Amino acid sequence: MAVQYKLLPINKINLDIDNPRIKQYLEIYGDNVTSDGIALALSFSAGNDTRSSLDALRESIRVNKGIIQPILVNKKIDGQYVVIEGNTRVQIYREFSEKDPQGPWDKIIAIVYDNLPVSQIHAIRLQCHLVGARDWDPYSKAKYLNQLSNIDHVPLSEIISYCGGKRNEVHKLIDAYCDMRKYYEPIAIKAGEDPDPREFSKFSELQNISIINSLQLHKYTKEDFAKWVVRGNIDTAQNVRKLPQILNNKMAHSEFLKTNISEAIKYLHADTNNLKKLETESMYDLAYILSKKLRDITLKETKALKWDDEYNEKKGILEDLQYSLNEVLESIDSLGENNG
Repeated sequence: MAVQYKLLPINKINLDIDNPRIKQYLEIYGDNVTSDGIALALSFSAGNDTRSSLDALRESIRVNKGIIQPILVNKKIDGQYVVIEGNTRVQIYREFSEKDPQGPWDKIIAIVYDNLPVSQIHAIRLQCHLVGARDWDPYSKAKYLNQLSNIDHVPLSEIISYCGGKRNEVHKLIDAYCDMRKYYEPIAIKAGEDPDPREFSKFSELQNISIINSLQLHKYTKEDFAKWVVRGNIDTAQNVRKLPQILNNKMAHSEFLKTNISEAIKYLHADTNNLKKLETESMYDLAYILSKKLRDITLKETKALKWDDEYNEKKGILEDLQYSLNEVLESIDSLGENNG
């Protein structure tokens, strides 16, 4: 395998169209490709952490007048230079070059491989972006794994040998991606929304057999799940695992369909019969009893709450109470003085 270190002209380097973020952009826009669009596709991430990392990378390159680690490039048999790893850094150089043509942005340091076979290119991408320091967001990982497994028909054992991990973990990523494409994207588009790859984590949770069984038990389908994602009923991925409990609880189930999982969870910890009795009491009687209970809470009870397995849900109920109470008091105060 011939390898060379080179300073390559930016305008001689082609971005890697098999990068899942670029590939997704091309699938949407076809021939209407612009440099701004490619930049947006590369900067997109599944969370704020990755976006912050991108901003930090851009600033580091600007301050240091260049990159520290070389990009990886394949020189094809026809002489074309194609990025294997480093699309984002090449795009940053292009942006800087447009803004500062006299700056050191016309060439970039690269490790150049001579006509690598596809299998070795896959291995490099997987090692860099699925388990390496510059990992892709989960949706992009799943999209690439789906490309390898279901389109290029690379054996799963070979994929795992490149990036490590377990067979069921790779299957879960691919299945979640396929569910998004099959169920979520058509519904989002029909609702007038752009499909959001950041919803991937919810479909990743959907792959748990307990959730699938619960959907079937209550006569729901994956298409219903996708509708809930689009409508906002499934508002957080971390609570998707609570779905079987919610669907089994009449009040929580009803609240979930009206609002979302976060609201429905609050009904999981309440006795249905007691709630119905309490609903007939006045707001002031309930407030009096609750304030007394809170004043009388012991250190032992406080510690027990802190280490309760359901602490986050119970804390959420109290925070919701605090928010609602403040909102009512502010509304009353906004009415002005009582001169009656």
